This record gives sequence, C-alpha cells and structure tokens, in this order.
Amino acid sequence: MNIALVTGSAGLIGSEAVAFFSDKFDLIIGIDNNMRQYFFGEEASTAWNRNRLEEQFPNYKHYQADIREAKDLEVIFKKYGSDLKLILHTAAQPSHDWAAKEPFTDFTVNANGTLNMLEMTRLHCPEAVFIFTSTNKVYGDNPNFLPLIETETRWEIDANHPYFEHGIDEKMSIDHTKHSLFGASKVAADVLVQEYGRYFGMKTGVFRGGCLTGPNHSGTALHGFLAYLMKCAITGNHYTIFGYKGKQVRDNIHSYDLVNMFWHFYQNPRSGEVYNAGGGRYANCSMLEGITICEEITGNKMSFSYSETNRIGDHIWYISDLSKFKEHYPTWNWSFGLHETLQQIHDGIASRM
Repeated sequence: MNIALVTGSAGLIGSEAVAFFSDKFDLIIGIDNNMRQYFFGEEASTAWNRNRLEEQFPNYKHYQADIREAKDLEVIFKKYGSDLKLILHTAAQPSHDWAAKEPFTDFTVNANGTLNMLEMTRLHCPEAVFIFTSTNKVYGDNPNFLPLIETETRWEIDANHPYFEHGIDEKMSIDHTKHSLFGASKVAADVLVQEYGRYFGMKTGVFRGGCLTGPNHSGTALHGFLAYLMKCAITGNHYTIFGYKGKQVRDNIHSYDLVNMFWHFYQNPRSGEVYNAGGGRYANCSMLEGITICEEITGNKMSFSYSETNRIGDHIWYISDLSKFKEHYPTWNWSFGLHETLQQIHDGIASRM
C-alpha cells in the first residue's frame, strides 16, 4: 500500500496536498489539531477545511494529534510503518508577532515538532520521502541590506545587482541576521531536515517559501497576507500597513504550484536538498499594488491606514529565485499568476461567508 502522511492537513498547503495526492496514493493520513485557531482566534479555525476534506476525499483519514507529542505520533507511524512513502510536514506556528508572545510554544511546534516527525520517519519508514515547508524568513533581514531603490509603488532592487533578474537564491546567508523568534525556530527545523538527509542519508527536501497563498487560506491579520487583504476588501474591515511606505514587495505562490513542486521532488528525490519556493518574477506585488488589485476585483474601495512601525525582521523586498529547482526539475512551472490567484481567493472567501 502507498500512503502519504500530511501534517497541518487542514491548513492551506496541507489541504492542497491532500487534494493533489488523493488520486496518487491509496491513503492520505492527515494530522492537524487546529492550533491555528489557538494562534489567531476563531476566524482562523481550519475546522471547515478538515470537514471539507473528509467529505470530499474518501481515502482521507484524519488524526487530531499534536506534533509536539512524540508518543502520539508513534502510534500513527507504527500502525502504517513502511507503507508510508511520503511525509509532507507543513504544520507550523507561522507568525513573527505571535512567536514573540509565546516563544516556548513557537519553538516546540516548529523545531521540536519537526524533530519528532523526522525521528518517527527514520525509525519507522526511513525510505519515505520527507518534505518540509520552511520559509524565506530563515534568511532573516539579510535581504534588507541589498541595494534597494524606491519607485512610485514599490521597492525594487538595483538593476545591476545579480538578484535583479531572478530574485534571491539559496546561497544567501542565514547567519549574522535578525530572524524574529519565528524565523529562528524555522531555521532550527530547516537545518534539522537538511541534517537528517546528509547525516542519515534520508530523502529530505527543504522548501523555503515566499508568501504561500490560495483559495483555502484562513487568512488573519498576523498571517496570510493576500488572503487577509482580500478578506478586508470584501468585508470593508480596516487594514493596517506596517512600515516601508506600503511598498514592501512579496512574491506569492499558489498552493497548487507549491504542492506540484513537492510532487516533482517526490518522484526524483534528493538528500538534504534546499530550494527557494515562491512566485519569483512571475508573481509578486507590493502592499500598495496588492490593495489596488483587490479593489479592482471586488469593486470596493479599501479602508486602510499606515503605521510607521514595521514588523521586526520583516522584508522590504523579497523575490525568490527558483532557478535551482527548475534546473533539477525542468518540467515544473507556475500555473497561476497573481491576478488569477487573487480572483480564486476572492471567490473562496465569498463562498464561505
């Protein structure tokens, strides 16, 4: 039997993976205890998404386990053992600001939880492919020291810089930089996944995501930039821009395109490999540009204000260079551009309201 196990299965990337892999594996095991609701409140609950998965995919089986508890994970791993062919670890505490409120919780979820998942895989299904959703925040604020130029609607990197054409590659240092506590806990997890690949020879892949987005995102003020922006555009709720004149640039990758990257890696895995994963030059926008697109799609004028105080460790300009991944997996490419993704987010939010 071929089984895929997905942590954070009711979240954005996890639920996209369940849908994507449902016809590629005999059984999909989901692990998700809806900690997103604890992190960000009732509006961030993923219970609706879990219910959708259970109704829509007959070969999906859900476990309300906590990745911080190795004994709970061991029950699942022992039950399915070597039938587990893919371990996709997407569960996380994903917010800069929230991590500073509860550092122990943040670190135990992001770092200890990842260690538990790696060790369970090594002990019970060492031949499985292990894929981890890391973050571009492992680079800390190093991107902010690139030569940036202010334009009318965005910050942009100097056209003569090597990063101008394709964006930031995997060679940027993750050292000597301010990460935020969230970024630090993800660095710990990121390096652990690499080490289990390099030291134990396991088939592990690290994907350092830009802004991950899509129609099934439960966006909140503290996490889920485009989804929360669109939610405010639809509802009329006030949106606050934090720092950098609203010209900070994010690249945005649709959840389907990211999971498709995982699928390509699964079919030809490597050990301890690291890839940047985002919208790249194909799909990116500044805060101001994102607001304009949301207003165009909804037909509503957004209510927003500006705070001079930027979030600690936030990026002024970040665009992912996917050249390395595309060199290793040349048949992969993006399927969804920025406008199409935002239209899907709009439709998804509207259908749930």
